[in-house]
Amino acid sequence: MTFSVIISMALFALAASITPGPVNLLSLSCSARFGTRSGLLFMTGATLGFIVLFLFIGFSLHLLVDKLVWLTVILQWFGIAFLVYLSYQLFIDDGTLNSKDRRRAPTFMTGVIMQWLNPKAWLASLSGIAAYILNALSTELVTFASAYLPICWLSLACWVWLGLRLGQHFQSAANVRLMNKALALLLLASCVLLVI
Repeated sequence: MTFSVIISMALFALAASITPGPVNLLSLSCSARFGTRSGLLFMTGATLGFIVLFLFIGFSLHLLVDKLVWLTVILQWFGIAFLVYLSYQLFIDDGTLNSKDRRRAPTFMTGVIMQWLNPKAWLASLSGIAAYILNALSTELVTFASAYLPICWLSLACWVWLGLRLGQHFQSAANVRLMNKALALLLLASCVLLVI
């Protein structure tokens, strides 16, 4: 594998990771509402969840998906339904923050599970593997995943940082409700874009 291919993989990983999507928006919302620790835990779980998904698809599932095209469609619709549910929950959130609400903050495992239910993660994995390592050679797959890991983490860190900055300006419950509704609509829009 040449250096230029690795750079190309890294650019693909950056484009797929930093562009707005469900996990990016939840990273922003989580850090804005619950602070640095919750944001970092969620984004680290999301990053590792994505890498495990990427390797799983690369080592096994891509062969199955090639044979059973309908499986991709089912996974995509299941993921979209889950994201619509999350956007609804975010939209109806009352914006108050108390000690009980801290227990509702997204966790490391929430981040892991989110990636497995995120249609964008499945599509990024499948398209990246198809574009760069069609035969899914083990060394190439591990190289791609190794490039993806820090890029995905740093991309989500940008969204967490943005959420922390926004969180400083949204101290009242009314402002948090406004932010949550805007993020819920953006999350819903990202679902629509996955369908069309």
